[in-house]
Amino acid sequence: MNNENKKTNPIKKDPFDAIKEPFNRFLKIESSGGILLIFATIAALFIANSGLGSEYELFWKQDFTVGSELFHLTKPIIFWINDGLMAIFFFMVGLEIKRELLAGELSSPKQAALPIIAAIGGMIVPALLFTFLNYGKVGSEGWGIPMATDIAFSLGILSLLGKRVPLALKIFLVAFAIVDDIGAVIVIALFYSAQIHWSLLWIALALVAILFLFNYLNIHFIPFYMLIGWIVWYLFLKAGIHPTIAGVLIAFSIPSTRKIKLKDFSFKIKQSIEDFCDEPCESSITLNHKQLASIDNMENHLHKVQSPLQALEHKLHGFVTFVVMPLFAFANAGVVLSGFGLESFNSLTINVTLSLFLGKIIGIFLFTYLTIKLKIAEIPRNITWSNILGVSILGGIGFTMSIFISTLAYSNIILINQAKLGILFGSFFAALFGFMYLKFTLKNKLADE
Repeated sequence: MNNENKKTNPIKKDPFDAIKEPFNRFLKIESSGGILLIFATIAALFIANSGLGSEYELFWKQDFTVGSELFHLTKPIIFWINDGLMAIFFFMVGLEIKRELLAGELSSPKQAALPIIAAIGGMIVPALLFTFLNYGKVGSEGWGIPMATDIAFSLGILSLLGKRVPLALKIFLVAFAIVDDIGAVIVIALFYSAQIHWSLLWIALALVAILFLFNYLNIHFIPFYMLIGWIVWYLFLKAGIHPTIAGVLIAFSIPSTRKIKLKDFSFKIKQSIEDFCDEPCESSITLNHKQLASIDNMENHLHKVQSPLQALEHKLHGFVTFVVMPLFAFANAGVVLSGFGLESFNSLTINVTLSLFLGKIIGIFLFTYLTIKLKIAEIPRNITWSNILGVSILGGIGFTMSIFISTLAYSNIILINQAKLGILFGSFFAALFGFMYLKFTLKNKLADE
């Protein structure tokens, strides 16, 4: 009787499971990566201010050659991290942005309005606050430093609060942080690139156009894109445009279409499984030829059902989160806290700290409030104004992109260290106060329920 009930009353699935499960996997990777970033930062600060400080600094300045006798490029190790590996990071950012524009939170004007406007506020207010505080002083060109939010770091802090955090709040944080990344990419391209050599730039853009033509022709052979992509990266480097921008452009050229319809994929996979066990499946040391053919068919269908865009993002996500970003943090967060005396902690450090911490809170919360009150967008379900204020505070964690922009904005090591110190303080305060505020308000919310 029970068995009959199970057959006639199948278990109902949550229609949102297909959306929630991949997003939750994304959150787990990003959250773990954010915690790893914290450890990498602490390790860098500890080593830089220990007896190994001079060796730490000299190591990153050592030359490293990539290539062969026919063609090679010799640059310091820090270059290969900040301009090479970070190009892969920006490529990953570009893939995420394209996916969000096509099928994510930014795919429709109604969905996108709130995080886009919140992100704009979170970029404009910190930049204006920094410009005001630093007006007429040394380092005023670093106005782009407090504009970005670090997705991994902020999600890492949010993950410490566990299941009490509404999923919609995490989605809102990810969405406005991705828009932040778009803004940071534009700022880097327009304001933090060197003198442009137009002849090389035009060649690079022509190659990018070829990649978009490949996309239009539905060519899915990824090695084509990667080979031309690295040539574009090199031409951008020589042309004076920061080469990480090449990563974003190449990402936008990656095809987002799949070679097989989902309905056909489902049918063929079922058919392959039936062929695999068309007779009673018995345990055997080896598979027969028909079973091997079924496996080959399934692998082929699995390859076709994933678009190159999604496949690359999936494969690179772990590498970028657990290798590229922690390595970047370890190489760049080693600020020497002694040696410059009080000069290390001067007005630039304070201005970066205030712009990142207060500027983000004011910008994100104020623009979100105005957007909802003017009925341009609605506040997401299960989210309160206290939740919005909490993630506005966490928006001040601008670690990875802010440090990256500081290395572009300044050439003087003292200014770079002062800016990095401000980023560390601002991000620390945002992480601490954001965590404490959300822990208190979310706990109260659950208690009230």
